[in-house]
Order: sequence, then C-alpha cells, then structure tokens
Amino acid sequence: MRKKANKGKSRFRQKMAEQLEQNGTSTSSGFLAATPIYPVCWTVNALPGPCDPDDLIDGIIFAANYLGSTQLLSEKTPSKSIRMIQAQEAVSRIKVIGERVQLKGKAQVLENESQPVIEADLFISTKTIKVLKNDCQETMMNHPLQAISYIADIGNTVVLMARRRLSQPESQENAEASDPSQESKCQYKMICYVFESEDAQLIAQSIGQSFSVAYQEFLRANGFNPEDLSQKEYSDLLSTQDMYNDDLVHFSKSENCKDVFIEKSKGEILGVVIVESGWGSILPTVIIANMMHAGPAERSGRLNIGDQIMSINGTSLVGLPLSTCQTIIKGLKNQSQMKLNVVRCPPVTTVLIKRPDLRYQLGFSVQNGIICSLMRGGIAERGGIRVGHRIIEINSQSVVAMPHEKIVHILSNAVGEINMKTMPAAMYRLLTAQEQPIYI
Repeated sequence: MRKKANKGKSRFRQKMAEQLEQNGTSTSSGFLAATPIYPVCWTVNALPGPCDPDDLIDGIIFAANYLGSTQLLSEKTPSKSIRMIQAQEAVSRIKVIGERVQLKGKAQVLENESQPVIEADLFISTKTIKVLKNDCQETMMNHPLQAISYIADIGNTVVLMARRRLSQPESQENAEASDPSQESKCQYKMICYVFESEDAQLIAQSIGQSFSVAYQEFLRANGFNPEDLSQKEYSDLLSTQDMYNDDLVHFSKSENCKDVFIEKSKGEILGVVIVESGWGSILPTVIIANMMHAGPAERSGRLNIGDQIMSINGTSLVGLPLSTCQTIIKGLKNQSQMKLNVVRCPPVTTVLIKRPDLRYQLGFSVQNGIICSLMRGGIAERGGIRVGHRIIEINSQSVVAMPHEKIVHILSNAVGEINMKTMPAAMYRLLTAQEQPIYI
C-alpha cells in the first residue's frame, strides 16, 4: 500500500524540520548514490531519515511540480562537488528554457531536453523512483533505485541524476569504456530530472534513506538479521580496534620527515603535479603525483612520487583545498629558492580492515573501484580507507581491471583481516597515462 506524504504539517515534514533545526542542515545539499558497502550501522527500526522504513518498502508519494529534464555529459565517477555543480547547471538550463517559453509564448525545446511544467506525484521506494502525472497517473519516468547516481536539493528545487541506459549503437560506440586504461577519458550521459516542491529537502532525505533501507532488506533476504548487531556491539568492536594507517607509522618517524631545498630560476615552475591525499588521512594535505622531466623538483633528486607536502616556504598546506595549494605553489614561480617540508610516503596506501563477520558493516561506498564515501569512525576508516582513492588490490588480488559488480561482491563477503592497497585515483590515472600531467 502506498503512503502519501500530503502537503501541510505531515509527520514526515515535522520530523524533518526537527532534524534540520538540530543539525543545522544547509538549504543546498546532496549526496552520491554509489553502491554502498555496509554504509551505516543501524537497526532497521532506527535508520536515520524522516520516514518509517516500512513506508519506504511499500512506497511513499510526494507532490511536486516536474519542471523538465536535461542531459549532461559526465565522467564516470566525478566527485560530490562536481555532481553538485552539475545539478546546479541542470537547474540553470531548465530555468533558461522556461524563460524562453515565457518570452516566445510557446515551447522551445532543446535537443535531448524537455520543459513540461506538470503537477506530478513523485513515488519513492526501496526498489524504484517513479514520476506519475497527477491527473491521470501516467508514468513519466521510472528508474530502479540503484540507477540514481546523485540527489540534490537546492532551495525548493530537487535534482535527480540518473545514469542513462545506452542504446545498442551507443553501447558499441562506448565499448572501449570497459578498458580500464580508457575509463577516465570516456564521457557518460546523465539525465537530470528537475522538480520543485516545498518538501525538497524531505524528498532528498527520503531517497537517501531508501538506499539504507534497501541494504537492510538485502541483508534479510540473504539470511542476516540487521537487528542481531546493535549499535553498542559495533561501538564495542571499534573500542577494541587500533587505528591502522600508514600515516601513523610514517609521521611518527623523524627520518621520514625532511626539509627539501629546491634551487630554480626565477619564472621557472616547480615542475610537479599534486593531488589530494584523500579524506580519511591523518593529516590531509597534497601528494606529489608526477614530476616534470628535468624540472627543478626532479633535478633536486630529493623528492619522490607519493611524498606528502606539509608546508612550502613556511606556509602550511595541511587541510587546505587542492586548488588553494596549487595557487600557493604557482605564486612562488618568481622565487629562486623554495623550501618544502615533506613526509616521505609510498604512492600506494596499505589498508587493513578487521571485520569479525558479515554483521559488521565496512562503512564505505565504492563505484567502479573508486572509494566515494566513508563513515566517520567506522572500521573502514580505522583500517586506512580514504575517499577518492582507487582500489588496486584486495587480499593480494588485483582489481584494476575487475568489473564493479565483482569488486562489490568481494568486499561484501570478505571477513577477518581484509588487506587492501589503494592510491589516489588522480595519481593512478597519471601513472597509467590516462591523463596528461599539468605541471605547476
């Protein structure tokens, strides 16, 4: 039986309002809907979100105005910030088309885009997301839940981004995408559906909760009772586990920390490519991912790929965004000498996750081998998992050319000590010549 979330002071909206007030939630938010590998640890009756889990299993309906859809080209696994930019671009496109319609007095539809303004019912369940015309209940859109890649609420606007199912000719045309060496160069088509509703945040939160409930139902279907593992049991496990992270070892040894002086000509670039160390690092900073042949950095003979830069000319880079670190380095172009404080680290990060049995959730999500999100304080973070890293090996088995579904299967069923090797995805693309380096 479908439960409808009516306008007015519904219990869903009241609960959401309380959560927003308590958490200080921004009016613009979103999340990646990548394949979760035990993303959170809650019983089915205590899953975070505005809805009763049983309602999401049956399906709930929200009233919304369907503003239209647009199609974007995207990398296969963009970051959350890029997805939010894409969502904002989709909203801008739809608004521009709407303004043209108003000015010309008739629909002016762009190729692969539509701009109907229709009162609709947005149906959300643990299996599917549907859009039905309010008057005749005709299905306008129907996607499996797992096809939704990103959900964003921007004010009273909701954007759903879904992977487009390619036609046969398109599938043949993009056959090279299965080659890992070409993966990052391929552009993938995403359909962005734009809605307007006073329940925008509630809709986004409900879809996010649907993923968690769907996972719990998956556990039950495979003979595991989520309620067998309480939050206390999970917390007790964490209290017995030490943090396993190469940073702890490397950063504690003075021989791994050093000052490097680089001599160069005024106007000459340092000659490095830097990438983020990844969210989850003990000290988040930037890593040297490549060095220009015969450039000042390589000429010094004292820097290596994988080294983490703590500071440069006395300015700390720890905790700064990648773009800010790049700007700081570019700003020293006219200096004849640079002092870098670095910590020597291998380019590959070693991960060790200790998981007693399948009841204990790993606490991260992965999409096509790249770690997309991480639960703070979970066993994955304690094991050294970092967001933005590409998984290279799992228990000594290479996964660089392995299909996404197989990687998920291996991780979902792994117990005991799970040994992994990862590296920043951007570094991996550079080292495998999938991207051309841009030196600074």
